[in-house]
Amino acid sequence: MFSTRRNFAAACAAALAAAGLLAAFPAAAERMRFWRQTTYEDFEKGTPKGVALRSDGRLVPAPRFQQLADPNLAYLWALAADSQGRVYAAGGSTAKVLRLEEKGAPTVVFESSEMAAQALAVDSSDNLYVATSPDGKVYRVTAKGDKSVFFDPQRKYIWALVFGRDGVLYVATGDKGEIFAVTPDGKGAVFYKTEETHVRSLAVDQSGRLFAGTEPNGLVVRVETDAKTKTQHGFVIYETAKKEVTSLLADASGKLYAAAVGDKPPAGLATPPIVQPVQAAPQVTPGVTGATITFTATPQVTFTPFPALGGGSDVYRFGPDGAPLRLWSSRDELVYAMAFSAEGKLLLGTGGKGIIYQLESEEVFANIAKTFSGQVTCFTAQKGGAILAGGANPGKVFSLGPGVEPEGSFESQVYDAKLFSIWGRLSWWGDEGSTDGHIAFYMRSGNTSDPKTYWSPWAGPLHDPEGEPVDLPPGRFVQWKAVFTDGAPKTNIAWVSVAYLPKNVAPIIDSIVLQNPGVRAQSAMGMIPPGQAQPVQLKMPAPPPLPGLNLFPQAPQPVQPVKFEAPPQGFMQRGWQSVLWGAHDENDDDLMFTVYYRGERETAWKLLKDKIETRFYSWDTATMPDGAYYLKIVASDSPSNPPEESLTAERVSDRFIVDNAPPEVLNLRSSVKGSSAEVRFEARDPASVLSRAEWSLDGGDWKLVLPAGRLSDARQENYSITLPDLVAGEHTVAVRLTDEYENQSAAKTVFRVGAGSK
Repeated sequence: MFSTRRNFAAACAAALAAAGLLAAFPAAAERMRFWRQTTYEDFEKGTPKGVALRSDGRLVPAPRFQQLADPNLAYLWALAADSQGRVYAAGGSTAKVLRLEEKGAPTVVFESSEMAAQALAVDSSDNLYVATSPDGKVYRVTAKGDKSVFFDPQRKYIWALVFGRDGVLYVATGDKGEIFAVTPDGKGAVFYKTEETHVRSLAVDQSGRLFAGTEPNGLVVRVETDAKTKTQHGFVIYETAKKEVTSLLADASGKLYAAAVGDKPPAGLATPPIVQPVQAAPQVTPGVTGATITFTATPQVTFTPFPALGGGSDVYRFGPDGAPLRLWSSRDELVYAMAFSAEGKLLLGTGGKGIIYQLESEEVFANIAKTFSGQVTCFTAQKGGAILAGGANPGKVFSLGPGVEPEGSFESQVYDAKLFSIWGRLSWWGDEGSTDGHIAFYMRSGNTSDPKTYWSPWAGPLHDPEGEPVDLPPGRFVQWKAVFTDGAPKTNIAWVSVAYLPKNVAPIIDSIVLQNPGVRAQSAMGMIPPGQAQPVQLKMPAPPPLPGLNLFPQAPQPVQPVKFEAPPQGFMQRGWQSVLWGAHDENDDDLMFTVYYRGERETAWKLLKDKIETRFYSWDTATMPDGAYYLKIVASDSPSNPPEESLTAERVSDRFIVDNAPPEVLNLRSSVKGSSAEVRFEARDPASVLSRAEWSLDGGDWKLVLPAGRLSDARQENYSITLPDLVAGEHTVAVRLTDEYENQSAAKTVFRVGAGSK
C-alpha cells in the first residue's frame, strides 16, 4: 500500500511535468487538484453496463443479465418453473398467466377478468396452481392445459401459495389473516388463523416447518402442529420493525430469510386495509376437467398496485435456532422478492428503481443489475443455473446468470472542475493488482455539461494503474470510462483518481464597506486600548454571491481545508477610520491585500498599507488633510502562486470625508436692553456640516439652539439667543459647536445687565 501511494504521488508529478508546468512553477502544487472516487456513493452516480457496484466501493464484473421476455403485462406478480423447465409468469392488470417459450411470443395458459394472478405454485406432477385477487380463487392448470377451480377460500385476498413436503398446498389469505391447507383432491380448511389482517408470505424449510409473514405488525410466525392434539399454534420468532413481511425464503441449511417493508403506524392508530377494487368472480364448474371459464363484466375500477410506503426495507436472517440477524437495510427501497443465485448468494428484488441486489456477505452487498422495470417483484430458478426475475411497470422477465458478463463498462459521472483545467494522469487501484491486464481506461473532456456532443473523443486505452500521459484537451468537464475486457471473476476497481490543474483566475473583491468616522476595527484576538472600551457594531460586507460557474453540481468538489477568519471587533476612537471588504478566489488561493488612497480631484493613488492578510484595515486620519477621499483595495493571489503566474484584482470604495478640524465660532457678540440680552454668532466648518450648536448661561446646563431657518444642514450657519429677565450684574454665555464628525469648538462672551434690573 505504501509503495502504491508513492507511485501515485509520482504519477501526479509526472502529469505536471508532461504538461510542461512543473519546472515552470513548483509552487503550483498548492493548486493541484485530484478528483478521487472510492465509495459506493461516488460510483453510484455513474453508469454501469455489465458491471456491479459493491457496498464497499468496489466495481466488479456483474452476472450475465438480459431481458428474456415481454409478456405484455403491466405487472408481474409471480414466476414459477416446472420439472421440465417450463417457466410461467403471472400478473395483471387483468389476471393472466403466460408460459414463456424459447422462441416466439409467450403463450397464454390462463386468464380471467379478475384484477391479478397474484401467486403461482407447481406440484410434483407439473400441475400449475394460480391464485387470483381480489375475491379470487385458486385455479389448477394441468400440464395438458386443462383449467378448473381447485379451491375457493372465500376470502378477499390470496397472497401466497406454497407446497408442503406432504403435497399439501398452503394458501395465505387476507383480510382475516388465515392460512388454508388444501389436499391434492382440492379439499381445504383453515389451517391456522393469525391475529393479523393479512398473511403476506409463506415458506417451508427443509424440515417441513411452515413459516408465515404478516401485515400490519410485520411478524415472522412459525406454525407448529401439536403432536398429541394435532392442532396448530403459532410462535412468533421475530417481530420486525416494519409493517409488512413481503417475502420469506428458506435455504437447505435450516436458515430462514425475511424481507419486511414500510413504517408501522403510530401506536393506537388502526392500519387501513389494503384497498383493491372488487370485480365479479368468474363462473366455473368445479372439478370438471377442461371446464370453460366465463365472467360477468363489471366496470373497471382504478387500481394502485404499489401504494406509497415510507420507511424502506429490512432483510433478516434467522438461524436454525431462530436467532435473528439484520443483513441489509434501506430507507428508500422496498424489497418485494428474494431468491438464491446459482452460487447460493441472496438476491433481493426491489422497487422504485428496479434494482437487483446481491448479498456478498454479512457486511457487503452489490448492486448487480438495473432492470427496465420500476419494481422487481418475483424470482424463479431456471434449468442451467439462471435466475429469472419478474418486474412491474412494465411487466418484463429478465435472466440473471449463470456466470458473469464477458465484457462490461462503467462510465463515471461527469465531473465539473468549475474552472478551465489542464488534465493530468488518471490512476487507479484494484485489490491485489486484480485490474492488471483485465481493464482498460479511457478519458474525455469538454466545456458543456452534456458529454453527448461537443466533447473530445475518448482518449485511451490506458493500462498502467499508476498513471500514464493522456492527450486530453483542457476544459472544465471531464469523464472517465473503465472497460472490463474479459470478465475475470476477481477483477475489481477500488478507487480512481484524476489529477488536474485549474487555470489560475484573478481574485474577486465582492464589496467594500466604510465604517462611520471614529470607529476603529481590530482582530477579535486583539486587546482594546485602555479607556476605549465602548464597543461598536461594525457594518459587515455582504457574503460573496453564489459562484456563477457552479451551474452543474453533478460531482462534488474535492474537500479543501476550511479557511476561517474571525470577524473583527469595533470600538470608538476619535480620529480613526476603518474599512472592511469581502473577497474570494475561485482557485481557493490565499490572498494578500494592499490599500491605497486618493484625494478627490487628484489623479495619483498613494500607498496607505500593504501586505495585509486580513480583510479589514483601520488607520489614524490625523496625518491626512481634511477633505474628500477614495480608497482602492487591491487583492493578489501571490501567496499561492509564483510571481509570473499571480493575478490581482482591485476595487474602489465610495467617497468618504476626513474631517479632524473643529468648527469655528465667528463674530460672537451680545447686546443688552433692560433686563434682557441677545447673543449672536456665526458658525463655520471647513469640511463637514454643522450638526448642532449649544449654549450655557453662567456655567449652567448646555441647551440646544437652532440656526436661522431651523435646519442645521450647511457648513455655515447663523445663530441668535434671546435671554430675558436677567438679574443685574455680570453674565457669561458660552457656545459650543459640533460637526457631523464629532469635532467640537467653544467660545464665550461676557456682558453686564444694569443696576435696578431684575
